[in-house]
Amino acid sequence: MNFDLLFDPLFRLPFLTGLLLAAWLPVLGLYLRLRGEWLAVLGMAQLASAGALGGAVLGLPVVAGGAGAGLLAALAKWGLKRPSDSAYAAMLLLGWAAAVAVMSNHPLAEQAAGAVFDGQLYFTGGGHLAAAAAVLGIGVLVLLWSHRALLRARVHPALGPPGAVTRLAFDLVAGASVGVAILSLGVMASFALAFVPAWRAFATAPSWRGALWRAMAISLTAYVAGFALALALDQPFGPAGVAAVLAVAALAPPWRGLRGGASKRR
Repeated sequence: MNFDLLFDPLFRLPFLTGLLLAAWLPVLGLYLRLRGEWLAVLGMAQLASAGALGGAVLGLPVVAGGAGAGLLAALAKWGLKRPSDSAYAAMLLLGWAAAVAVMSNHPLAEQAAGAVFDGQLYFTGGGHLAAAAAVLGIGVLVLLWSHRALLRARVHPALGPPGAVTRLAFDLVAGASVGVAILSLGVMASFALAFVPAWRAFATAPSWRGALWRAMAISLTAYVAGFALALALDQPFGPAGVAAVLAVAALAPPWRGLRGGASKRR
């Protein structure tokens, strides 16, 4: 194990890129879980991976290809009158088939495939950091604007779903975020950071704000552990990141001690 690499300036930019995504993905995952759409992350991720590989074949930046395909996947999701797990599973299968077909038939897609499927975080550059910062900044603004409508639809379903513009803005942010994340963290690590901390926090946190903080804490802890582990063992980030987030989520104690106080404060 070479732990000296953890302090190498070469890896500061990749670490910061992943850190921004690790802070943002669990927040996005919580809102998707709130809406019963957690599987949408994996469906959009697979379609974005196909877009990234297709962009590499066409000579486009993989970040542009992945984010563009993520936005198209979000538009498809928004266009569904009644989104369901079945539709997201179909997106997943379509994206996987397209990605494998491109990768198998064009040599230019092979290099991009490593970043998409393995999670080549350590080879990311300034463009990845800028894209991560952009989706984080825009995403926070969209959630500040749409939070009440999204939460009200869950707490008071009789009032109906959020408006079309609110849903479109949220879905576009989700698609772009997933499209950017897979090119740094990999498909499964991005899904794990969006799904597992939100899953754990949703069941144990005393309030919505508490769930947000708990999910981010689990995700950031797992990200730092996965980053250090993968770098020390000279492994791609994807598998190490998935293993770390599962371990941290499993070891995270339930937040039972705060339930009573939180309910009183409400």
